Amino acid sequence: MNTLTQSMNHYCPHNRHIMGLIVVLIGSLFCLWLNISLDTWSNGRIVGLSSLTLAILLGMVIGNTVYPNFSDQLSAGVGFAKGQILRLAIIFYGFKLTLTQVASVGMPAVMTDALVLTSTFLITYWLGTKWLKVDKQTTLLIGSGASICGAAAVIAAEPVVKAEAHKVTIAVATVVVFGTIAMLLYPFLYQLGWLQPWLNAQQYGIYTGSTIHEVAQVVVAGNAVSTDVGNTAVITKMIRVMMLAPFLLILSFALTKTSTDNGEKPSLMNRVQQVKVPWFAFIFILVVLLHTWIPMTASFEHSMVILDDVLLTMAMFALGLTTHMSAIKQAGVKPLILGAIMFTWLIVGGGLINIGISSL
Repeated sequence: MNTLTQSMNHYCPHNRHIMGLIVVLIGSLFCLWLNISLDTWSNGRIVGLSSLTLAILLGMVIGNTVYPNFSDQLSAGVGFAKGQILRLAIIFYGFKLTLTQVASVGMPAVMTDALVLTSTFLITYWLGTKWLKVDKQTTLLIGSGASICGAAAVIAAEPVVKAEAHKVTIAVATVVVFGTIAMLLYPFLYQLGWLQPWLNAQQYGIYTGSTIHEVAQVVVAGNAVSTDVGNTAVITKMIRVMMLAPFLLILSFALTKTSTDNGEKPSLMNRVQQVKVPWFAFIFILVVLLHTWIPMTASFEHSMVILDDVLLTMAMFALGLTTHMSAIKQAGVKPLILGAIMFTWLIVGGGLINIGISSL
């Protein structure tokens, strides 16, 4: 009971958090408004630009100019937004998903997602650590974003990887840059007729959902062909999102110590005991199940989706505030090279996986 009380208390903001949380909330609401306004002002021509992208960019501008002067007063609340609010955002993400969506696209989409996720993450890790010599934390975050669901996966993996703010930002940058390119490239290749010999419209939707980084980018790339293709693409993408919880658990186990201080290998039970279970990810799965099985009004679901958008944007704005440009410059171009290689793999390798599964 005491442990439960301490855990709940950990997620309750205190007086020292208030000022920082107010600043982060105002910044996130502004980014949400700006995202909607840009779409209206441009008559929908600015596509794939999400409030999360705007939040981290605006947060970085303020974080490298004005924020350092007030960091002593605001850092506690900003840290709360990067930590506890981030976990709550991942939990509420479950209101965007149902198991019914999985059933509607069938096993080909599930198998494709699983293979793309596994291959992308493992190749990213090998290339990043062995060939490009990118630091382990940045490599793990880039792999998480490319293989699952973009920025949301990066910030969900951060508590498990325990990476610094600038490394999270670098990983998010690869998602933004190469995911945006993919969003525009996929429909172009399809309209040129380069994909039709191997993938019909339904299979193109699965290909799009299984290989493009962000949910928003998948929406654009799928609907550029047709509404039905767009629906298939989004559902396939959401299946990838559902794989986030088991992925985080496996990642946590993989990051546990493989040797003791005296050089001996610990037993399997000792390694299991070391695993820092990402409980928020499993509560996310529970929310998906509740959303599937319990009837909910449209207004309630809409409210939960809006709340989740606000929470995710707050986490990204807080991340931007604590990201220093000097640290990003120090990281160099290697993370972007890694992101570019994985972007190519998702197009070619992901395409081959899709073709192989569709031919079964």
